[in-house]
Amino acid sequence: MQETEQLSILPQLEATHAAAPAVRRLSGSQKAEILNRLAALLLEHSSQIQTENQKDLERMPQSDPKWDRLLLNDQRIQGLAQSVRDIAQLPDPSGQVLLERTLPNGLDLKKIAVPLGVVGVIYESRPNVTIDVTAICLRSGNAVVLRGGSDAWFTNQYLVTLIHQVLQEFDVPAAVITLLPTNRELMKELLTATRYVDIIIPRGSSALIQFVRQHSLIPTIETGAGVVHTYVQEEADLEKARDIVVNARVSRPSVCNSLDCILVDQGVASAFLPMLCADFEKWNVEVFADPAAYYVLEKTGYPFLRHAQPEDFGKEWLDYKITIKIVTGLDEALEHIRVYSSRHSEAIISENPHVCQRFLEEVDAAAVYANASTRFTDGGEFGLGAEIGISTQKLHARGPFALEKLLTEKWVIQGDGQVRW
Repeated sequence: MQETEQLSILPQLEATHAAAPAVRRLSGSQKAEILNRLAALLLEHSSQIQTENQKDLERMPQSDPKWDRLLLNDQRIQGLAQSVRDIAQLPDPSGQVLLERTLPNGLDLKKIAVPLGVVGVIYESRPNVTIDVTAICLRSGNAVVLRGGSDAWFTNQYLVTLIHQVLQEFDVPAAVITLLPTNRELMKELLTATRYVDIIIPRGSSALIQFVRQHSLIPTIETGAGVVHTYVQEEADLEKARDIVVNARVSRPSVCNSLDCILVDQGVASAFLPMLCADFEKWNVEVFADPAAYYVLEKTGYPFLRHAQPEDFGKEWLDYKITIKIVTGLDEALEHIRVYSSRHSEAIISENPHVCQRFLEEVDAAAVYANASTRFTDGGEFGLGAEIGISTQKLHARGPFALEKLLTEKWVIQGDGQVRW
């Protein structure tokens, strides 16, 4: 049934905070067992998950770009289960000794990696985040409060029911994984619960991230929107460039690492841009072109061609739409990216290694590519098991926000009566 109105979430947050030590007490092998059991349960209940997911999908028009993010089918559930198993196989990062020494006064000093504590994750219409976050937090020894979007309420609620079933099988308090209601008026209560939540991670639209930044009293790590560019330099292999650009735009347009803007050197624009038309037309890609690109594409008769407006640059489309701009060379491409990039993922296509190296060194982004699709910016693809999101900031974590970034440090000092006056 749909969630009911709730006056306060503080009792839930307090319960999660109180239960957090139970996760820290688990051994690495116990956490792996829990995750492997969760993976098995996801597969066993695949049809029920899809039934609940259908309830959410029915409330959203299929034309909405978020519909694809919301969808869970057999293939995606199998992928979720495999991701959980992959995380279970990763080394347990908690408890590792980072530094060890004995001071001149005889004190034994250690710096140890320890869990953050209670992680709060605010996200929108992607129910896979519920499983990914749970698996990463459990493996790293953290408790978590999940605040998903109302679009995915039925799916998230059922997934958390399965998670609680596994926790109870292993005598772990269910409160270590808490799904909060989606009532908007309770959001600020979460963002100011400094006594119970150690870190907030927003994952979603720019509007969501900005709201959290402005209202949170809890330290925040942004997993930002992706305004992604690919620069086709004049020395590019154009066939390679076509394959990369098409893949980065159409393979899964609703995700943050998909391509939003193509920058093309003027020397190859007339040859390259027509090469995109057949593939783009197959996927009904709406092209927003600057005047020079519009002139080239208009002659091809491309049916979904639009004049780009100033606001179309720097836009995360999350749909079968793309912006195209013709540039005079590397310097103009770098300047355009500097102005419009969200610092997520940026790519260059060129056979000139010196040009590629300059691009890789100068572009300020969490992930930079030479001659590859930006669609690889992903915790699973990077061998991290999964991720909570892609961090676009520079403190603590940048890029795929995964297992090793859910830890902090603790200094442990052992003495034998030493005092300091």
